[in-house]
Amino acid sequence: MKETILNLFHQYPNAAMLISILISIVVALLGVVPSVFVTAANILFFGFWEGTLISFLGESLGAIIAFLLYRKGFKQRIHQQLEKFPKAQRLIEAENKQAFLLILSLRLLPFVPSGLVTFAASIGKVSATVFLLASSLGKLPALLIEAWSVYQVTRFAWQGRLILVITALAIVFLALKKSFIKK
Repeated sequence: MKETILNLFHQYPNAAMLISILISIVVALLGVVPSVFVTAANILFFGFWEGTLISFLGESLGAIIAFLLYRKGFKQRIHQQLEKFPKAQRLIEAENKQAFLLILSLRLLPFVPSGLVTFAASIGKVSATVFLLASSLGKLPALLIEAWSVYQVTRFAWQGRLILVITALAIVFLALKKSFIKK
């Protein structure tokens, strides 16, 4: 996916920033696709700092657009189904400072799906302004870590990448093995 995005950037260099932001918005709307591919393409094409800034702008815009669209389309229909998830329910009921702190803290946690946070906030009581500020501030540290990691991985030779892939596969294997043993 990273290569596809990079090819688009190279084909349309004058529109590369706009293309990146539009892809980030689509990723945010889908809610389940990781943004690391866009970040990687941005860093490789624009450089570390400019690529990170463009990723941040795209993710922030994507989050607020997804928030507004989810709010318009799902708020009344989904509210009852999310009552099964107490943590999501807490975000749904939160307002003002409490909502700000909750969204900020959820954005800082790397394993909380961004789409779920956006979705739960959108059907809740939080204002769009509070969501945008908390979401963007929370995304910044996570995005900097992601950008630095991507930058470092792109500088690896094939041996380093092979070690990284083997390590990732081992972690997935151990996690799956552990989950099957519990059952």
